[in-house]
Amino acid sequence: NLFIMRTNRSKCPLVNILDILGDKWSLIIIRDLFLGKKTFTEFMNSPEKFASNILSNRLELLIHHGLLKVVKLPHDQKTKLYYLTDKGIDIYPIIYEMMNWSSRNLDSEFGPLGIQFIKDSKKVSSKTYIKRTQTKYTETRNELLNV
Repeated sequence: NLFIMRTNRSKCPLVNILDILGDKWSLIIIRDLFLGKKTFTEFMNSPEKFASNILSNRLELLIHHGLLKVVKLPHDQKTKLYYLTDKGIDIYPIIYEMMNWSSRNLDSEFGPLGIQFIKDSKKVSSKTYIKRTQTKYTETRNELLNV
């Protein structure tokens, strides 16, 4: 797979992460996981309109690099549930800072989720907001996996 093969082209830490997260689709998948999406169909229903081959490719890339894992439902072996690993959860501060930068520097109208994020993130320190979000996701993931 081209997207998996192209990683580690450089000794630069920035280039290495960009090889994995340098396209909007990978970041949208991670964002959507934090928003509670778990299945291929739920990702396909994102307002950004994934092409199914792009979504499959990015899910594979994120799994390959240890940011995601997948399990099948015990009562429905056709349905795969995707979830973030601890390594994937550790990316949240980057997403948080990117969204905050966007709200500070871009003259854009944001949707309801973006507006809510901006409002909620201003109520507490960035460290507190990030930790809360990561903890909430970890708890939800552990319930999903019955840990």
